[in-house]
Amino acid sequence: MSSQLIFNAYRAMWLFCFFDLPVVKKIDQKRAQKFRKDLIEDGFRMHQFSVYSRHCGSKESMLMHQKRVFLMIPPYGKVSLLAVTEKQYGDIINFWGKEITPPNRKPQQLELL
Repeated sequence: MSSQLIFNAYRAMWLFCFFDLPVVKKIDQKRAQKFRKDLIEDGFRMHQFSVYSRHCGSKESMLMHQKRVFLMIPPYGKVSLLAVTEKQYGDIINFWGKEITPPNRKPQQLELL
């Protein structure tokens, strides 16, 4: 029996990270910068200044990245995670001014767990 990877738009996930972190004190600014850097190192891309997203090939991968984000969270501030299926994400409409832009598509690389 050969193993095949079959893409399923209901199995693949997008993980969104929304956050509001304090930046009044220098230490808080450094923590917020580190959090953003850590998200990028974990494969997240910035949508807006405090909104990042990451494609996950499966629910298991998404759960792993949720745990990683939990470990990155600074001691103060608010962080929210939202997971949607590839199918749900396909309905997103992005505007840059009045111009509609297509959604970011999944990366063209295989993700191994």
